[in-house]
Amino acid sequence: MIFLLYNPFYYTKFAYVNKPLNKKFINIYDYYHKQKQKENVRNEGKGSSFGKFVIDLGKKSAKIGRKRMLLQYKTVYQGGEGEITEKKSKFIATVRPVKTEEEALAFLEEMKKKYWDARHNCYVYSIGKNREYTRCSDDGEPSGTAGRPMLDVILGEDIYDVAVVVTRYFGGVLLGTGGLVRAYSKAVQEGLGNSTVIEKKYGYSLSVTTDYTGIGKLQYIAGERGLPILDSEYTDKVVLHLMVPSEEREAVEKEITEGLNGRVKIQKEKELYFASIEGEVKLFES
Repeated sequence: MIFLLYNPFYYTKFAYVNKPLNKKFINIYDYYHKQKQKENVRNEGKGSSFGKFVIDLGKKSAKIGRKRMLLQYKTVYQGGEGEITEKKSKFIATVRPVKTEEEALAFLEEMKKKYWDARHNCYVYSIGKNREYTRCSDDGEPSGTAGRPMLDVILGEDIYDVAVVVTRYFGGVLLGTGGLVRAYSKAVQEGLGNSTVIEKKYGYSLSVTTDYTGIGKLQYIAGERGLPILDSEYTDKVVLHLMVPSEEREAVEKEITEGLNGRVKIQKEKELYFASIEGEVKLFES
């Protein structure tokens, strides 16, 4: 079983758990507040605190060697900006891909300097394959009306390694609790809509060597399975470098070996994440 450190407020929204919940966890809110003094809880701004909790990731992850790896996940490739207006208040959402908590905090400071005259700069970030660093802040808004709704959008979209700052310029009209929740949620959605969100898949780069009589069959198999051809070499032999999703590797190697009647040599080169961006395959270190 594979577990994820998580925010208890959102536990019941994700039905990945493969076994019934223990009764003592039924009321997550009460349990969290009874236990948070025992946890290493970090507070960010008013009304924003997070404890540790676990959720089963199911088939989304696997043990690769000694590491737990997400087989696929969504992340932001290129950040963007979105803006909405609610009752004269302007909400500006800025989205940024981040790899470390230090990057996320530096991004927050950057936005605070850029929008130094704004009433609020609320934020959220979620970093790591297990969401090891997940924080949010209401930055002076009523408790639970900004940071947590922003996080709810990130988790609902299932996006990793991202930071979002929503800047509010107060327009003189109070929005109320429900209005603030809707506004901050909508702003994050707008920002994500103007960003480039990709899905990374975990896989292997395979070097496949055959003779010229087998190249047609090899290209056919790659095309039928939608396997990206990263590179090709033509000498006295033909070598194709294929990108293969991890869960398909065994089946692909078997199909190639049988299809070429054993006249093939297959070698694993690298373990990588890959994604298709505007029709082009991009590789990312795991």
